[in-house]
Amino acid sequence: MLSVLSWWMVTGLARQAAERTQDNVLAASVTTIAETLRSEQGEVRLELPYSAFSMLGAISEDRVFYRVATGDTILTGYEDLPVPNEIVSSLGRVVFDTGEYSGEEVRMATVSRLVLAGAQPVPVNVTVAQTRGGVASISAELSQLAAFLSVAFFLVAVSLSAFAARTSLKPLNEIAAAVSRRGPSDLRPLRRAAPTELAPLLTSLNRLMDRLGQSIRSAEDFIAEAAHRIRTPLATVRAQAEIALRSASDDDQKQRLRQMIRAIDESSRSAGQLLDHATVIYRTDDLVRTPVMLSDLVSQTVSGLEPTASMKDIRLDVEALRAKAEVDPVLIENALRNVLDNAIKYSPPETVVKVAMAETNGEVRIAVTDQGPGLGEGPADQLTQRFQRGRNTQGIVGSGLGLTIAKDVLVAHGGRLELETLQGGTGTCATLVLPSS
Repeated sequence: MLSVLSWWMVTGLARQAAERTQDNVLAASVTTIAETLRSEQGEVRLELPYSAFSMLGAISEDRVFYRVATGDTILTGYEDLPVPNEIVSSLGRVVFDTGEYSGEEVRMATVSRLVLAGAQPVPVNVTVAQTRGGVASISAELSQLAAFLSVAFFLVAVSLSAFAARTSLKPLNEIAAAVSRRGPSDLRPLRRAAPTELAPLLTSLNRLMDRLGQSIRSAEDFIAEAAHRIRTPLATVRAQAEIALRSASDDDQKQRLRQMIRAIDESSRSAGQLLDHATVIYRTDDLVRTPVMLSDLVSQTVSGLEPTASMKDIRLDVEALRAKAEVDPVLIENALRNVLDNAIKYSPPETVVKVAMAETNGEVRIAVTDQGPGLGEGPADQLTQRFQRGRNTQGIVGSGLGLTIAKDVLVAHGGRLELETLQGGTGTCATLVLPSS
């Protein structure tokens, strides 16, 4: 916009300067001619000076017209050259006008003088006109020069603006790069040299990270405290309910105690998995990857669930494979435990839950196969959403978070959870897929 404005201003000024120059030369020419008027023997005499027309040629090669008249009598020049009407009331003053003559636009200068011819002074009008091609040519040349200067100004301004913007934003970009290189749990204050203008931003950012760190620590403390304060009382209540069930003799009382135990189990499982899910969310933001032998992790997890499986006479069959991966062992153990717990929970008594490992195409696959009711109707991916359970799981204690936890853990490690129902609609295969080392 500044470049266009400067070009427009320079073009306008150049045209005004060229027109003013032409007016000055026309005024000088017509005044020179008027000064040569004299009276001889009662008649007006005139000798056209060469200098009056030579100075007009100094501007350009435009055509020149002139006219000298006393009233309606033409002394010399072009008879049909127009004369401004206001010349009558402007004696001795040069009057300018623009008109058309011989098919061209002309600029005219006219002056009127009184010449004593006989007993009475006679008014003599002197008019000099010049075409305007030279003025237009000069204006076009200056306009073109102004355009070149405007383009140059534009390029220089853009270059300086880009340099200024890059220099001004460099500290801000360095701060952004320093923040982006940090891990999710790195909330240390930023200690970087920055311009005075960015000091409030750094101060506010450091305060925000401090408040965020306090909030995260409070949430982690709450999860740990809740896990202890919820699970322990529920376990105590369940133990007391089982003792009361053994000593009860009334069938109605036994039924109520069984319902109480079932509700406690559901509450305990839901609370535990909610807390596990919250723990998984916080740990996946800052994974602690260590090289782990997955076969040892699988064997350890299976051993921990064998007492639960033996209560339903379910046998856990493991086909371990020595495969290593860089994972967070706490999270992977949590995901595998939830998948195995589902397999044990939904499998009928006196069946087998198989855990098989395989390594193909840079991936380690841990497949858990049960003989339960399958995934039911609907897409299998829907079951990995929070609190989603299959329609064929009625009457079985569950919260709908086990597969969600497993999926979140695997996705955080760059893996995935694959679910499929075995042929015949009975039995489920849940496969944990992880990138191998």
